[in-house]
Formats: sequence, structure tokens, C-alpha cells
Amino acid sequence: MARPARRRWVPLVLGIAVLASTALGVTVALDPGAAAEAQNGVAAVVSGKPVPAAVTVTPASGTALAPSDPITVQAAGGVLRAVHVTNTATGKAVEGRMGPDGHSWTSTGDLAYAGTYRVGVDSAGDDGTPAHQDDTVTTVAPAAQAYPSLIPAPSTAAASVGVGQPIVVRFDHPVHDRAATEKHLHVTSSPDQAGSWYWISDSEVHYRPKVYWKPGSTLTVNTDLYGVDLGKGVYGATDRTETVHVHDAWVAKADGGAEQMQIFDNGKLVKTMKISLGSPGFPSHTGPHVISDKQPTITMDSCTYGVCQGQPGYYNEKVDLDERISNDGEFVHSAPWSVGQQGNSNVSHGCVNLAPADAQWFFDHFGIGDVVEITNSGGPPLPVYDTYGDWELDWAKWQEGSAL
Repeated sequence: MARPARRRWVPLVLGIAVLASTALGVTVALDPGAAAEAQNGVAAVVSGKPVPAAVTVTPASGTALAPSDPITVQAAGGVLRAVHVTNTATGKAVEGRMGPDGHSWTSTGDLAYAGTYRVGVDSAGDDGTPAHQDDTVTTVAPAAQAYPSLIPAPSTAAASVGVGQPIVVRFDHPVHDRAATEKHLHVTSSPDQAGSWYWISDSEVHYRPKVYWKPGSTLTVNTDLYGVDLGKGVYGATDRTETVHVHDAWVAKADGGAEQMQIFDNGKLVKTMKISLGSPGFPSHTGPHVISDKQPTITMDSCTYGVCQGQPGYYNEKVDLDERISNDGEFVHSAPWSVGQQGNSNVSHGCVNLAPADAQWFFDHFGIGDVVEITNSGGPPLPVYDTYGDWELDWAKWQEGSAL
């Protein structure tokens, strides 16, 4: 019977341990392949071959970065000594933050669209071996940039608005990914009030609470859209922040059946006025209207809504103390010519006609965001898209307009 092959034993001595193992007569058993690998590793250590850190720049060259995302640098098997990032077009340096262990670096602040950045990295391996590495990072070039206009405008918001004022973001380019856009739109309120967005179109989205804002509320609007892909190559042009103050709850209830309007301040009836709403041929829209503009005098031209010179019902005249409540030509205003009909019949072209003294009082007390609720006019509901028809929808229907 053949004798089994004997295992070969190879003595292995490692570094300083050579002396100890020799003195003790200790040997380590390895098969021939493992012994060869060990001997090669020992040779590399003993030879003192320099080992630099492995440096990775993200994103890799050829991958365009959204300018709101950071450039990152990582070091394995060593540490970063210095990272310099420069916009090649402007020469401007990009600030960044080094990680506490020296293994990472992250740019801070936004980059530019369609930019090219030179990244220079100095590092040291675990054995102290120095190295330098140069990389290039590019950022996306949008097909278009959508600028978010905020309504109410900053000057109006600072002066305070009424409880009916929705928050409106209006883009100068259509956005095609509503969900991605909406994730970057934020409204906080003090005191806290639940709210939701509703898309009027691809260029306009509104935010409102379930019921009118609480008097005295402070609203903070943030649109962190810079660098965000809004769909089909359109990116957010900038971030914006706005603070909106809400004043007392001024609500006017205009009843076309009674031909009178009751005025409430924080729920308390403070005044009643005779009115004339739209005639049967031009009935006023029903439902809550929100004042969007006020002017001491304007020229009203019926041709702006399709009734032009030579047609029945045409008018073009100067009118005083005007507060716009829709984009369909509806205002609350002074109407000395219809004082005889105010309180007994509806004869206007859709506006709320008031006697001059009542119009002056209304103009002095009501402003942007205050509410005019119209009932019993014989007209259709104010469309949700007609300036601020937002309150025409119940809460469940309003929430359906969100993309999230």
C-alpha cells in the first residue's frame, strides 16, 4: 500500500518576529502557495514601497452634477491634506468642509449651472506618502430656468394681508414634474395650520389652509428650487424665502337677494351697506372672492372682457375706490349712478356697487387678501382659476389638486 504523501512544512519569519520565533523554535505551517504570497508581502513591507491614499472625487468626470448637490472627495488608506476647487470660467474658489478624520471633504454652497470646476487634491497615505490628484467636475446645463414669483409680493406681505390670501408660486416657464417641484415648496404657519397645494396649471400652484387663516398668523414661505430638475430639462432658477403677516379677519357678506352687504371684523358685525350686484344679464359670481388689488381710480372698459364699443352693454368710464375681487371684471367700487337701485335691485355688470360714502369706508378698511362672499346673485360659482377662486373648493377637493 502506498504511503500517504507527507505535508511540506515551510518556516515563515515575519519582520521583528524572526528573532522571537527563532529563539523559541517556532515554525508556522503553510502550503507552498500561501508561503509564496506571504513572502511577497513581507518583501513589500520590508522594501518600504510607498503607498499613497486612494482618492475618489464624486461625481466622476463625464457625469454632470446638479449645482445644488455637493462635490465630494473621499480618501481611503490615508488622509486628505488639502482640497482646492475652482470655477474655471470665473477663477472663483469653492468653499468646502473637511471631515473631522480627514477622510472626506464636501463643498458647501451652490455651484453654478453649466459650470466646469477644477478639483486639486493633496493627500497622504497611511505611511505618510504624499500625492496630488487633479480632476474635473461639470454641472448640468438646463434647457430653461424657471423663476418662482411669489404672491403676495414681498412689499404686500410685509404690510400684512387678509385671512383669505392664498400663497401663490407662479413660474415663468412651465414645470413638467409637479411632484418633484412640490417637494421643494414649503409653507409653515404660526400658529400651526394644516394646508395643501393645488396646481392651477403647469405654471402656477396655490397653497391655502382648510379654512381661512387665523387672524394674526405669520406665514413663512420657502421655495428651495435652485438646482432641482423640474422636468424636461427645466431647472429651478433660484431659492426664495418670504414672510407673510395676516391681519384681522375682515369678511364682507354680499347677499344679492337682500341687496345688502354685512361687514364682519373678526366675526363681529360692524356695518351693513346697501348694494347692487350684477344684473340678470351680467350676474356676479357666487362664493368667496379675495381682494387682489385696490386702486383709488381706474378706467373700466367692458371690452376687456369681450363687450366692445357698438355692442349692447358696452361702457368705458372712470370709476373711483376700486377693489378687485376677480379677473373677470368684478370689483367692489363706488357707483353714484346706481344709488337709487342699491338696496332694491341688481343692475351692475357683475360688480358690487356701493354709494360713495360706503365705498370710501370699505376702501379704508378692506385690502389685499380680505374676503367678499357673494350669495344669491343668480350667477355661477367663481372658477378656482379666476385669480383667487381657491375657496370655492371644499377641503377634500382642494387636496386632490396636490401632486403628492
